Amino acid sequence: MRVLVVEDERDLADAIARGLRRQGYAVDIALGSGHAEEKLRSGGYDLAVLDWNLPDGSGLELCRRMVVGDLPSFEGHRPRVLMLTARDDIDDRVAGLDAGADDYLVKPFAFAELAARARALLRREDAGNPILTVGDINLDPARFEVTRGGVSLALTAKEFSLLEYLMAHAGEVLSQETLLEHVWDEMADPFTNTVRVTVSNLRKKLGDPQPLETVAGRGYVLRAQT
Repeated sequence: MRVLVVEDERDLADAIARGLRRQGYAVDIALGSGHAEEKLRSGGYDLAVLDWNLPDGSGLELCRRMVVGDLPSFEGHRPRVLMLTARDDIDDRVAGLDAGADDYLVKPFAFAELAARARALLRREDAGNPILTVGDINLDPARFEVTRGGVSLALTAKEFSLLEYLMAHAGEVLSQETLLEHVWDEMADPFTNTVRVTVSNLRKKLGDPQPLETVAGRGYVLRAQT
């Protein structure tokens, strides 16, 4: 899952990003409305953690533009919006929700609550069938659990995110560039071997028969094993 944190207080933005990355999310930061628009136009984000008060515009207006479609969505998909603000009046909360925010969190807040709200919003995307199944592999995003043949697998946060994306696109050949875009954040160096190393580690934990194949010159594909 990919998250955009739009927050002009750099220390707070960095703290939120660090916390979410520890939970396996790919996180980018925008320090203002204009910067956020650039990223939203080019990246496929699943969630925007959006501050109301930005130095170059209103987060409320940015949220409204995302919802009504003024900002092009990625593959027809707009991110969920978690609004952050020091405004705690009921009228302000109503205004934020009416602008299209999916949830609202008042500053100051505990990171644990932000993380829980982010998980709840992202679960809505898969509310109909939250558990992914490919062959004998089952992945439960809500519980951060993966089993194969009924045996629990101990994955790192990044391995879990990679497997989740591969399972959501089972049977499709996914290039390294695609995986970098959706599983890693923009700080990932495309010229390093980070994808190859993570795939290799994931393969070892998945075991045999090996469901994760390399397609020479094209990328990787997860196939159901029978």
